[in-house]
Amino acid sequence: MNNYIALIITFALSLIFLRSMDFIAQRGWMDSRLSRKVIHIGTGPLFVLCWFLFDDAPSARWLAALVPFTITIQFALIGFGVIKDEASVKAMSRTGDPKEILRGPLYYSIMFVVLTLVYWKDSPIGIIALMMMCGGDGIADIVGRRIASPKLPWSREKSVAGTLGVFLGGWVMSAVIIYIFVAAGAFTGAFTNYLPPITGIALAGAVVESLHYKDIDNISITLASALIGHCCF
Repeated sequence: MNNYIALIITFALSLIFLRSMDFIAQRGWMDSRLSRKVIHIGTGPLFVLCWFLFDDAPSARWLAALVPFTITIQFALIGFGVIKDEASVKAMSRTGDPKEILRGPLYYSIMFVVLTLVYWKDSPIGIIALMMMCGGDGIADIVGRRIASPKLPWSREKSVAGTLGVFLGGWVMSAVIIYIFVAAGAFTGAFTNYLPPITGIALAGAVVESLHYKDIDNISITLASALIGHCCF
């Protein structure tokens, strides 16, 4: 497929997903905290799977990275009040303050730009790191708030259930996406060979996420997962 057509399709699918969640949150069909996490969990796998639409030309990763880069610019403009977008604020903020988008959501999209350009389809490291951010950090909040469990001794705002959610959510999402890439021939070797590294990265990501670093989880868990990935692959 022509890479420019692939870019248009990726933009369209990402926009449809984001706007659908904005619409649902604005209508009150889903509370803002949950819609924020659904966006957090779902955007990443959708974007990464769209990489199959692009060929192996050197420019492909740059074109694909335009999607999260454009979203990054949009988030920044909304957060600074340049663009008024109540639906997006409702879907992606906890309190309705647009400036919240300048933290977690903005860091989230920046990580996608960086890891797309650095790793692309050349290595599973970038994909696993992104899935740890999406599935691990995203599911942790949902699980931690819905399952009663003891708080962590070293981080009283984090719980045992939330930390297990990071590990399991990140592991499952990473394994599923890597399986698809292996089955499609994008990565070589048996799928089972990828499971031990995924497990090690998920464990490290869960440990990092359990630390008390407010509002930078999207950066810390992603960079830590990428770093451990270099040790495992």
